[in-house]
Amino acid sequence: MAAKSDGAAVSVQNTDNLVAPPPRSIIAAKPDQDASPYPYASKPYSLLDCYWVMCALFVFFSDVATDLWLAADYYLRRDYWWFGLTLVFVVVPSTVVQVLSFRWFVYDYTDISGSSSGAVGDECNFSTKGSANTYEKRGGDGCSSAGLAGTGSETRRCCRVCMWFFQSTLHILQLGQVWRYVHALYLGAQSRWLGNRGHFHWRLMFECADITMLRLLEAFLKNAPQLVLQLSIIIHANRVLPLQGLSASASLVSLAWMIASYQKTLRDSRDDKLPLSYKAVIVQMLWHFFTIGARTIAFALFASVFQLYFGIFIVSHWCLMTFWIIQGETDFCMSKWEEIIYNMVVGIIYIFCWFNVKEGRARFSMWLYYTVTLVENVSLTAAWYLYRGPNTSDFYALIVVCVVVCSYALGIFFMLGYYCLLHPDGPVSAAQWGVCVEDGGLMVESCVTPADASPLPPPDMLTSPPRTLSRTAGADRGEVVPGDLVVFQVRSTSPAMALRTLRTEQPVIRIDLPRKRYPAWDAHFIDRRLRKTILVLENTSPVTPRIQYRSLRNPKEVMEYETTV
Repeated sequence: MAAKSDGAAVSVQNTDNLVAPPPRSIIAAKPDQDASPYPYASKPYSLLDCYWVMCALFVFFSDVATDLWLAADYYLRRDYWWFGLTLVFVVVPSTVVQVLSFRWFVYDYTDISGSSSGAVGDECNFSTKGSANTYEKRGGDGCSSAGLAGTGSETRRCCRVCMWFFQSTLHILQLGQVWRYVHALYLGAQSRWLGNRGHFHWRLMFECADITMLRLLEAFLKNAPQLVLQLSIIIHANRVLPLQGLSASASLVSLAWMIASYQKTLRDSRDDKLPLSYKAVIVQMLWHFFTIGARTIAFALFASVFQLYFGIFIVSHWCLMTFWIIQGETDFCMSKWEEIIYNMVVGIIYIFCWFNVKEGRARFSMWLYYTVTLVENVSLTAAWYLYRGPNTSDFYALIVVCVVVCSYALGIFFMLGYYCLLHPDGPVSAAQWGVCVEDGGLMVESCVTPADASPLPPPDMLTSPPRTLSRTAGADRGEVVPGDLVVFQVRSTSPAMALRTLRTEQPVIRIDLPRKRYPAWDAHFIDRRLRKTILVLENTSPVTPRIQYRSLRNPKEVMEYETTV
């Protein structure tokens, strides 16, 4: 296979063979250096993971069902204004998420040559656009042009049509996320039963990442405004309907669930970070449940009296938070404009809760954020208390104020409990994992250098990708020019490495780029073109391959790059 990235190509053969002679720009390493410095990857799929996905499905259905049931109840009561707003906050965010999910499916199921053959499932060959080199299976059972014709070709075409029809129907019915959850359960079960031989590890990781990103987006586009709306209606009417309480509770649980789930999946996806235990996830859910609850109640109280000023306050807070995030120079996306759009979305999250977006110690930023939100909550609640309507008694008003204060205090209590007792980097000592502790928020990659390992070349000898690279065109696409940057290299394990540990028996997919800084997703989770190549290599390898980024002694800022396959 020849994979192109930023105009550079590398030939990859079967993992049973050695790779072709690389260009001179590749970073050479001895077998000891190939061992992963991050011992937290490839955690086996457990029953708790299965139960977690099933509970996520239950939360999803409960949230949607209560919102639709409440909208129907408003319609039957002839409250058409509340009916319309409730339904809008269900349909519009769901449609946006379904469109994004279907767009990802279209890209994933369309192979690199542009046809709808599904590059991930094609085990016969894999070739990059405009490249003469191909990845071919060894042995006499390789696919040929004659084998693709006739009945086999018709069967594959029929399967593709059925898959497109099935996925289109699911997304039209707003069930794209349900299918992704079911697919994650299937991949997890296969991964558990077949172990490292089943080639399901990376597909499972990518599916879980897609689900959490989609659900987090939907949570803050749908659940957050829905929660504020229903609480405002309750306060305005000075009474609580059972369906209103169910809908508000389901929205709040969904918000807290998705924030904790996002953090768990992000940590599970990165082999340079300790995984998040389920105890820590539950405490983190309680932390966000109570802080978001206090925040939304304060919003609803203020909005029930000052509708116009509430809108001005929300827009001002969002602009301030977005500017703060952009000023912090986050490292989530693959291009500058995508990064700005992502920061604007995170600014919406910052309206309701804290969301760490930058590597390093975040204690000062977090305490500054919670101090600002405390002042805002007190101001909004005090303004409502002073200017509330005559129908609200003093006793009822004091109870509401106490609920806001106690909820926020409970949230801070669980936050302190998480960071003091259950944070992955806190209770686990460095000696237990055999790694160095974090220094200034950056994980030191190794503490001891093997005696037979040669030192890495100095940083000035490591070729970094430039800010902008021109795309290759025409006949140049299939050429491997000496000195080009190698992005992918799959190597087999030498006999010496096989005697060491089981981890080093895996084939290694080397990405000759610095890895993105935590808490961002790694590049192969964001760039779907890298995903395709990794999945094809996983499908054709005897065991699940391991991802290895270029390791630099001195951390450097990740440069912007584009990957063209």
